[in-house]
Amino acid sequence: MNKEELMKILPHRDNMLLVEEAEIEEVPDGEGTKKVSHGKYTVRGDEFFLKGHFPGNPVVPGVILCEMLAQSSCVLFADHMKEGLVSMFTGLKEVKFKNPVRPGDTFETKCEIVNKKPPFYFAKGSGYVDGKLCVKAEFSFALVKDEK
Repeated sequence: MNKEELMKILPHRDNMLLVEEAEIEEVPDGEGTKKVSHGKYTVRGDEFFLKGHFPGNPVVPGVILCEMLAQSSCVLFADHMKEGLVSMFTGLKEVKFKNPVRPGDTFETKCEIVNKKPPFYFAKGSGYVDGKLCVKAEFSFALVKDEK
């Protein structure tokens, strides 16, 4: 999916759309196949969150990296989003930051749903730059009716 296709399923716009492209991969597992999302975002350097974090030494804030993981996982629910639902973060746990993400880096995500109890979904994800682990986390969200 390119940015225009992502905007059809994600409500984020302007400076909060933090995935530029994404795809779904079907991966064999012990019980058949599982879906894994892969997303990408190239840090330009002019993003609002870099202006004060940190002057002279810009580093993407951890909370933004977690948001990138969450947005990347939403492609797994593209059909639900078209039905008028939106995903809302409900929790983060076991978050670990391993390496900084800086301007010029292409941040690549890998996320999967590990459990569900609709409307709640539980996921895990990791983010990389040049194959090097930068962040990993477990997170949850709910698919709720879009009230716009």
